[in-house]
Amino acid sequence: MWNHVIVPLSGGALIGLASALLLLLSGRIAGISGILNGMLVGPEGERGWRLAFALGLIAGGALMAVVLPSAFAVGGLGSPWLLAPAGLLVGFGAQLGSGCTSGHGVCGIGRLSVRSLSATLTFIATGALTVFAAEHLL
Repeated sequence: MWNHVIVPLSGGALIGLASALLLLLSGRIAGISGILNGMLVGPEGERGWRLAFALGLIAGGALMAVVLPSAFAVGGLGSPWLLAPAGLLVGFGAQLGSGCTSGHGVCGIGRLSVRSLSATLTFIATGALTVFAAEHLL
């Protein structure tokens, strides 16, 4: 029972700590879409820390998969034919919203950004409506 509470709380605390440290130590926002975009098309001097950040995300996930594989147990994800377009829509939405949930939700709200609050509420409402439609209307 406690595993279902402690693991998410610990993960959230670590994400918050990492975001705060990145902002305090380098003045950078820990928005994943912006970090990845800058890694691909950003200035040459900016790519190193962005690559290290992305590799750290992958390494952290890999470590957790070894240490606590039950944290990755999920039910039916659905068809890859549905997941691929869904992933593209998420990427399009992140571009359209000038950032993703990590940038707006974790970092922007923490900085008391009204724009980020509005974006995050839109993300959550859209997600809730999508789940409702998928579960009850389709």
